[in-house]
This record gives sequence, C-alpha cells and structure tokens, in this order.
Amino acid sequence: MEGKRGSECLLKSVSNIDFNPTISKYIMALERDWQVQLFERAHRQVTLTRVGQQLLPRAQAILREERQLQQVLAANTAHNAQSLVVQGLPSLAQYQAFHIITAFMKRYPEVKLQFSEASVDRLAHALDHTNVDIVFTRIFGDQPNNYDVLLNETDQFVVLVPKDDPLAQQAEISLPMLAHESILLLKDTIGEDNPLFSVFQKMHTPQMVYDGQRIDLILEMLNQGDGVSVVMARSFDLTGFDNIKAVPLTPTIRSQMAFMKRPDNHAAVVAKFWAFATKYSQSLSD
Repeated sequence: MEGKRGSECLLKSVSNIDFNPTISKYIMALERDWQVQLFERAHRQVTLTRVGQQLLPRAQAILREERQLQQVLAANTAHNAQSLVVQGLPSLAQYQAFHIITAFMKRYPEVKLQFSEASVDRLAHALDHTNVDIVFTRIFGDQPNNYDVLLNETDQFVVLVPKDDPLAQQAEISLPMLAHESILLLKDTIGEDNPLFSVFQKMHTPQMVYDGQRIDLILEMLNQGDGVSVVMARSFDLTGFDNIKAVPLTPTIRSQMAFMKRPDNHAAVVAKFWAFATKYSQSLSD
C-alpha cells in the first residue's frame, strides 16, 4: 500500500513541485523502501533524479492500470445492481412467458425483477414510459411496428359455463346465444382493440354482472352456477372447479401472446433478457 501511494505521489510531484507534508511523507517512505533517491531537494527547488525520471513512466502506467481496474469494478457493481422492469397480464402465470421469466431469474440471479400487472389496454401504451423495459401482452391482428415483438403462443376465446347450464351441451357457442345471459368479463376482454368489443356493441346489450381483473372470482361464481364468461382458453386453470365447462366460441377469435420492448432501449439487461427469451421460445417450439 505504501508503495502504491508513493508512486501516485511521485507522479503528482512533477506538476506540484512544492510538496505538502503529507506528500513528502509518502515520497520519503517510498525512497526508504526502494533505497533510492527520487528527488533532488536543494535551495527550495525539487527536481527528479535520473532514477526518478526512469521510474516516472512506470508510475504513470501503474496509475493507468489502477484506473482501468476501478472502471472494471464499477462496471461489475453496476452489473450486480441491474434491474428489469416488466409489466404483464394478470394471467401471466398461465402462459409460457411465466416459465421464461422464472428461468431467466434463475439463470441471472443478480438481476432485480420488478413486475406489475396491467390490462391489455394499459399495456398497449406502457412502453411509452421509459421506466418500463418489457411488456407481456396479447395482440389481436397485426403486430405493432413501433416496438420489437417476440411472439410466444397463440390463444383463443372460449365460453365458460356451469355444467348444468343448457349451453354446456353445445359443441360451440356464438355470441348472439349469450344475448340474455349474465356475463362475467375480465377487463382485458372488452378493450377497444379486442374484436369482441365491436361485437358486443352490435348485440343487444348483455347483462354485465362483473367487470374486473380477478379470474379466480369469476371461476368461483361460475362454479356456483352463476352466469357465463368469455375468456381466453389459456388464461385460467379449472383445477378444483369441477362444475365449469369450457366451450369453444364461434367464430374463432385468436390472439398472439408476446413480449414487447422499445427498439431504442439498449440497456444491457434488456438485451440479455431478449436474447434469453428468444432462445427459450425457440426451444419450446422445437
């Protein structure tokens, strides 16, 4: 430690000839350690000796290497403190995206994941805010061309009905058949980008008895024989709900599940997640 601090003092002394007591202390300690005289001190003038002049470039090199080491350490600290902000559908856990995210966190435990839920309508604009890195959402129709899009899986609407409801005997159900039913809907089922939105507008207004984001509450109500629901086929788990039947909706309305990010987000952690998710998605499709 004395040698390193003395080397730094040696370099500083070239531009600051009048030593302060602290610098002089380390210079003299270095001279004792090395058993050489680095400076000539005479008549209030301080100059480098021949040995000092020979050692100066090496002292400068040591300081450069130290600065590079500090930069590496700083970069490593930043790497360890990196965070990834993700917003996604409340039903995320039902999709492959959930396994992609959890696998990523196991592979890179140093990344701090910040996740929050949002409806499809909100997710459509979440990336307009720079504090969101990744969104997981569903896409109806064409992919947005202003974002990078990584498709996962395809989903489609089904109608959930109590098994004792006459509709449960149907091979498929059309929306007009629900005109007089009590309908339980998730908020992201009736967003303006959703094809169902315009269909419901054209129908006789059905009786909406629930409009929220809790699929578990909808399943509980259906299991007790109350109402019907139109939801995406992969967005729920009927384990423990033995009184519910899923019937395909006709005509078929599909959506694509996808991760999205801004093209101008060049953060290393975002690139790392995107590469990981891309490779993981490809392995699922193989």
